[in-house]
Amino acid sequence: MSEEMLSPAQILAELPEDEREKALSELTPQMRAALKYNWDFWARPNQVEPPGNWTTWLILAGRGFGKTRTGAETIRKWVCGDTPLSAGRCSRIALVAETAPDARDVMVEGPAGLLDCHPKDFRPTYYPSKRSVEWPNGAQAILFNAVEPDQLRGPQFDAAWCDELAKWRYAEQTWDQLQFGLRLGEHPRQIVTTTPRPIPVIRRLVKDVDTVVTKGRTYDNAANLAPPFLKQVEERYGGTRLGRQELDGEILEDIPGALWSRSLIDDNRIKPDDAPDYERIVVSVDPATSSEEGSDENGIVVVGVARDTEGYARGYVLEDGSLKGSPEEWARKAVHLYRKYSADLMVAEKNQGGEMVSSVIKAVDRTVNVKLVHASRGKHIRAEPISALYEQGRVSHVGRLDKLEDQMCFFSMDNLRSGAMGSPDRVDALVWGLTEIFSKIIGRPRSERRQTPQAPVEDWSSGQTDSRSYTDTSWMAG
Repeated sequence: MSEEMLSPAQILAELPEDEREKALSELTPQMRAALKYNWDFWARPNQVEPPGNWTTWLILAGRGFGKTRTGAETIRKWVCGDTPLSAGRCSRIALVAETAPDARDVMVEGPAGLLDCHPKDFRPTYYPSKRSVEWPNGAQAILFNAVEPDQLRGPQFDAAWCDELAKWRYAEQTWDQLQFGLRLGEHPRQIVTTTPRPIPVIRRLVKDVDTVVTKGRTYDNAANLAPPFLKQVEERYGGTRLGRQELDGEILEDIPGALWSRSLIDDNRIKPDDAPDYERIVVSVDPATSSEEGSDENGIVVVGVARDTEGYARGYVLEDGSLKGSPEEWARKAVHLYRKYSADLMVAEKNQGGEMVSSVIKAVDRTVNVKLVHASRGKHIRAEPISALYEQGRVSHVGRLDKLEDQMCFFSMDNLRSGAMGSPDRVDALVWGLTEIFSKIIGRPRSERRQTPQAPVEDWSSGQTDSRSYTDTSWMAG
């Protein structure tokens, strides 16, 4: 490792023994003892708080980089003054972890946590019953977790430390509630320490002009890690996708096992000015189970079908109108898009609302042609044939649909099972819409002549086999 990436302690350790002893001999016993808690001495350059007028310091680094210690030492710097009772720049701090045990065991009581990094006179006291850490100077930190976002509703802070943000179950909701509470002092700041994953909130933070991003690798901290550990992870994960994420701290846009990738979408994207004349347009709705605060979104997506120059039908995704709101609000939005695009049909999932879904739509516009669909299979299974259409280059997005595409590229069986992506309402609506026009897209070109009967057509969207042959093209006209 180059010297510019070493801490002062590492540079001192690498000196010849006589030079090292000479340097240490110039320190008094008190100064030597103080080095144990002098973070500027132990920290590598990429662990030191960056200069500038930033709001968020985002540390994206591999396992074992020293993220937790960096977070704890930064909070210590913000909270503590020159003496145990003198005030620091911050006095009300939010400590947010994936779960309550993580906040306690890692951020507070862990070997790299808050309690361990303070000298005795400055050391705070942890009160488990109050979920708080309190310093001798009166500063206080409250522990929160990302499983209960509403814990953050009400309290206010002048600083925050968020650990492993990319793993939070309810990342969006928890992050939003924290931002509303980060309002004390002249310039509240927050530090985020996490192994990267391309979840939407991480992607937004990286692009935010008020964010300073520090990237790091597991091997940056090799001097403090067991050699057998480094050897094992390098042999097993070096160069792999998992290794690049967990060891090198890279944000990898494509998720292993996801049904869509960025390139899959980008390669077939068209500009709105190049949109064709559509044979049919469908507005698809996936209603949320409730409209309370913190409820899922109502997925609303507009899709269409048009013919290319060879007569083949292609699918197009025109607009994503998904929103949070009451049944009346999503119905008004869906009807607005139905009218805007002169749609032929509105498809709506009825699993959660039954016939009431149709009634809500009809209450806004009784002329809307509504078709209710029922999900009898899992989300992943329903989405697989639609993903196959993208792989075959048969679906194009018209313009940018960022939030929908983020959800698509995060849509995997693992993320569905873990709940990491929440409810994929936008993807559900997309799948219902493209399933409705599926038979047209996989059909033969309109110009082909009738041929002798062939094998039955397999309808992937329903799991059934269509007994009609290729010679009967009446099914394509629906």
